[in-house]
Order: sequence, then structure tokens, then C-alpha cells
Amino acid sequence: MARAIEESNRRMLRVRDMIDRNYAHPLDLAQLAAAVHVSESHLIRKFRSTFGETPYRYLQRRRIERAMFMLRESDESVSRICLDVGFTSLGAFSRTFAEIVGESPSTYRRRAERPSTPTYHSMAYTRPSR
Repeated sequence: MARAIEESNRRMLRVRDMIDRNYAHPLDLAQLAAAVHVSESHLIRKFRSTFGETPYRYLQRRRIERAMFMLRESDESVSRICLDVGFTSLGAFSRTFAEIVGESPSTYRRRAERPSTPTYHSMAYTRPSR
């Protein structure tokens, strides 16, 4: 019995890895199920019992995590980031982002902006007083 559970967990890890590698592409549930030799409905049930969420919800969360990074680290537009992480609709992206993060992508970007680090040339050197 333990061997069957171990094999099932290994299959679900394989599916999760496939989603991680291909997050920017449409989710093909049939392809994921075929890769681990189970039916689509069995895949959804086992994935949820193993990881606590469906494969589609996991994909959405991974996309949003990547979008969060891109919003913090790049100057790309929200629309461009939406497409780059695999969403085809800005509305769906914004709605999903707000559900997961708790605020819109634009609000997140403004809040996450880091103050620029001063460089040597931008700091005025002053001689210590005696």
C-alpha cells in the first residue's frame, strides 16, 4: 500500500513540475493526465488531495507569483506581463491577481517599488569636522 501511495505522489510531483516549467502556456489537462497515465478527473482529485488545490489553481498561483516578481523587477507594462505569464485576458489577470494577492497589479507595483540605492557619485563626500 505504501508503495502505491509513493508512486501516486511521484506522479503528482511530475505533474507539478510540468506546470512549473510550462506556466506561460495554456494548461492542457488531458496532456498532463496522459503524461502520468491517469484520467483527467483522477488527476484533479489526486492533485488536490496531494497539494491542497487543483492543477488549474496551482497554475494560476504560479503565474501570479511570476507576475509579482516581474512587477517588482521590471518596467514592463501590466498588459505585457499579463501576456508573458500566460494569461490571455487582462481582465482575468487582474481579477485573479486581486483574488490571490489582495490588490490590483498596479497597486502592488506602486507599493512594491523600492527606493533606489544611492551610488557613490550621488552621495556628497564631506570631510569630518575637527
